[in-house]
Amino acid sequence: MVRSVAGNLPEQVKNNQSVNTAAGNGGQKMSQYSWFTVYPMAKICYTYNRQKHPFPADEKPGKDRIMRNNKRKRKTQNKRRQTARNEDFIMKPSVDWCFKELMRNPKTRKGFIAVVLQVKPEEIDETILLENELPKEAEEEKQGILDVHVCLADGMQIDIEMQVFYVEYWDERLLFYLSKMYAGQIKAGEGYSILKKCIQVSVLNFERFPDDDFCYRTVHFWDEMAGKKYTDKLEIQILELPKLQKKASGPEDVMEWMRFLRGQNKEELKEVAKGNEYLEGAYEDLVKMSLDEQKRLEYEAREKAILDYRSNMEGARNRGFQRGMEQGFERGITQGEQSMLIQLYRKNRLTLEEAAEEAKMPVEEFQKLVESTEE
Repeated sequence: MVRSVAGNLPEQVKNNQSVNTAAGNGGQKMSQYSWFTVYPMAKICYTYNRQKHPFPADEKPGKDRIMRNNKRKRKTQNKRRQTARNEDFIMKPSVDWCFKELMRNPKTRKGFIAVVLQVKPEEIDETILLENELPKEAEEEKQGILDVHVCLADGMQIDIEMQVFYVEYWDERLLFYLSKMYAGQIKAGEGYSILKKCIQVSVLNFERFPDDDFCYRTVHFWDEMAGKKYTDKLEIQILELPKLQKKASGPEDVMEWMRFLRGQNKEELKEVAKGNEYLEGAYEDLVKMSLDEQKRLEYEAREKAILDYRSNMEGARNRGFQRGMEQGFERGITQGEQSMLIQLYRKNRLTLEEAAEEAKMPVEEFQKLVESTEE
């Protein structure tokens, strides 16, 4: 067997004394030769054959194995990065879909309502989450208006909404739904005595009142002559989250909830929630929701819809502003004069009609120009 192999070997292998001796003995004395003697022969043979028949460039020994190893390494690294991102991801409570999901937990709902009513949580017996009896238009849902309708044990009704940005006629809309909630309590044949207090709580992710530092305010019907509250049957509460970045003023317990609702990451949310059992419960719910694949898809779809709407509105605002400027120029009004008239109107130095007359524009057009320049 050794002789047949050696016959095809190159001269440098044939002249190897150890191999020839082993071959001459018919392989009977091969056992006395170690692999240290035979291995160099095999290596020389392998090298010789490859010199005569080299590997193609794409089949060099080890190249495929190296590529496979690199691919596995990249896959492992990507998986680790994805896992790290998933572990760090947490939903933002300021997204209305997320806020509404948090309010499904009775304990979280109880803690938040106790704060806006300025009472101890123990004083609230029960909070019942109602199906929304105030149907919103489909377009409003696109605009970031999702609300939570709650009834307390004593019959008081509270409508809580998280609104992500300003919409046209926001004040009028707010009053309309508050009035509708109040009137909706009474059925045909029932007396007015059954009517209970209704509160509209609006958590805003924009500044509605930029001229002051009050991040939280309550609004009632007011008797100007007597200088006192006319009735507490209707109440509006407004929480402006962006004002927390400034030197905001308001009740500390309300501001604590506002800081949580405005939280941007896990570390911030966890720190704000620490020491408050209701906020800690809300944080735990956030973590669970963020790990739920289906809920995450719903959250991201909602977030994308809000971003798309905001982008579309920004584009429309810019186009409206440009058209307004062009119309003003056609009437002989400079850009500086238009801007000055808008500022005078906003500071109540001019009425809408006076500013529109000075701008040589119809009142409706000037109003649209003012709205198109709002931040």
